[in-house]
Amino acid sequence: MTATTIKQYVEFKNQGYWIIGTRISLDSIVYAFRKGLLPESIAQSYPLLDLEKVYGAITFYLANRSDIDAYLLSEEQAFDAMPQPLQVDAPSLHQKLLAAKDSSQQA
Repeated sequence: MTATTIKQYVEFKNQGYWIIGTRISLDSIVYAFRKGLLPESIAQSYPLLDLEKVYGAITFYLANRSDIDAYLLSEEQAFDAMPQPLQVDAPSLHQKLLAAKDSSQQA
């Protein structure tokens, strides 16, 4: 019997989760997965990711769902708390972006 090496697909560095060997965040994969995209579609959207890495990232998310969901919520709240220059400089564009964000989260 041969010993099997367990592959790692996600790492925590620079205060975020990243697909190992890429500059692609786990966040990107999770949001696509939550929208109902199939792993094959996600892999096509990110040329640096093969299907194995996409499945590895999704598996990591599902195995750590409560922690990753809490992390994502924290990141969203931190982003929302940041000053938004568009709100002052281009209020109509700011409103359009907020509407787009709301509609994408409801999908």
